Amino acid sequence: MSAARATLVQDTPAHTVDAFHRGRFWLVQPKQAGHRAGMDAMMLAASVPSTFAGRLADFGAGAGAAGLAVLSRCPDAEAVLIERSPEMAAFAATTLAHPGNAHLNDRASVLAADVALSGQARTAAGLADNSFDFVIMNPPFNAAEDRATPDLLRKAAHVMEEGLFDSWIRSAAAVVRPRGGLAVIARPDQLGAILDAISGRFGDAKLLAVHPRPEAAAIRIVVRAILGARGKLSIRPPLMLHARSGDGATERTEMINNGLASLFGD
Repeated sequence: MSAARATLVQDTPAHTVDAFHRGRFWLVQPKQAGHRAGMDAMMLAASVPSTFAGRLADFGAGAGAAGLAVLSRCPDAEAVLIERSPEMAAFAATTLAHPGNAHLNDRASVLAADVALSGQARTAAGLADNSFDFVIMNPPFNAAEDRATPDLLRKAAHVMEEGLFDSWIRSAAAVVRPRGGLAVIARPDQLGAILDAISGRFGDAKLLAVHPRPEAAAIRIVVRAILGARGKLSIRPPLMLHARSGDGATERTEMINNGLASLFGD
């Protein structure tokens, strides 16, 4: 599902400027190289409760879509857009400087850092322990053989490294405060790796599957959990992107995509 096109700033051969949440924020992102944000980022952002008022870390932020979508919906939240790629971190900084984001940029910042770092190296990179209230992550989750591309920037954004879920979730457990939240979006076949990684760290997990239509298998999962909680995994009602094949987006999908509803109903 594509975002509406922007008119405040013209596109260039290198980037586009796209409106999200019906123009409530704008994203400057690469036109062809690298990762372009869409529905995945909006679903991840919608996993954060609407009442959230703390400090959020967007791991693997890219140009900043998910983090800014949280700020668009949660007026008392702050966000740090954390991105390893210098090129994509530059896009995130340009996004924050866009005039259409003036109402958000005092609550957001960009940090160029590798969230897979550990211990003192992670702290030195700017990711201090117990410094966030919620972590969201949209990690590269394609296997190397799934989507071959000569574009190194896009490959870095899409292709998973071995042990990625464990390293990213380990870092999330370090930087989030006690009883802080975590939300991850991934493919259904990666549920086992995510549950293994949160085990002993995060609990009271909630799982929501995303289906393109009722008769089709899930194409995404979103897992949300709480640091130090003991509750067991619960499976929530799924999100159907379309009511039937050929239909437009469901009302709930449109609400989530436009920052008017939360994914888990809170």
